[in-house]
Parts: sequence; C-alpha cells; structure tokens
Amino acid sequence: MASAKLVEKVKRDFASYLKRVNLRSTEQRYEVLNAILEIDGHFGAEDLFIQMKNQGKKISRATVYNTLDILLELGVVSRHKVGNTYIYERAIGRTHHDHLICINCGAMIEFASEEIEKLQDEICKKYKFKPLRHTHQIYGLCAKCSEKGKMS
Repeated sequence: MASAKLVEKVKRDFASYLKRVNLRSTEQRYEVLNAILEIDGHFGAEDLFIQMKNQGKKISRATVYNTLDILLELGVVSRHKVGNTYIYERAIGRTHHDHLICINCGAMIEFASEEIEKLQDEICKKYKFKPLRHTHQIYGLCAKCSEKGKMS
C-alpha cells in the first residue's frame, strides 16, 4: 500500500481532476480508488468489479471501468495488454519496473534494469524528447510454457 501522505495527494488530485472535467465526485468512484490503492499486484477490471461486489459495494461495472480510465490518465494505475484483455496495477507508491508477459498463460514477470532505463534516457536526450512515463513489455513464452514446447 502507498504511504498515507501519497494516498492523500492522490485523492486531492483525483478530486481536482473530477471537478476540472465536470464529473461528479461520487462515493463509488472513491471506493474504486480506495480498492486500487490497497492492491499490491496486477488485477483485471472485471476481477476488481467482482471483488467489490462480493464485498457488498453498490458499484456498477461501468463505474469501475470509467474510474480506471481516469486513474490511468492521472498516472495512478498503469495498464498492460495481455491477449485480448487489459491488466492493471497501481503505479504510484511502487518502484518502477517492466514486464515479461507470457502470451500463452498470461504470466507476468516483473523486472527492473538500470541499463534499459539509461538507454531510454540517452535516446530521449538524443531526440530532445521529454519523457513523462513509459512501460516496457516483452511478450513471449514463460519457462513453463517454453518447456511444454507448444502453445495451448
């Protein structure tokens, strides 16, 4: 979970954004935000919706998906395409990392590489490009799926 100070900043930024784009500040939107701030790993939007419903939250599927879009724009979550679906993870309060994604079973392996980060910085500098955020994803087969010798 993110620090209390960071959580408060995220909530202020969220409220400010909703006001700026003329969206209602609803309890349900904040429940989605709070649920995401508690999650430490990867999750699907549908899984989040079901989890919240199972907890007795009065939440619509549309609210979950729309709030995820807002939080993606604010940089609170990051999104990764795995097959035909998107997987999310909390982006704030975590160290930066990249992913190896198995196209067969959907396994996601997190890794960090100072060499890749340095190379990205050099490329941005060369092209006078100011990076704001990025994700690096490598798609392939995990060790278990490679061992099987074929995709299911």
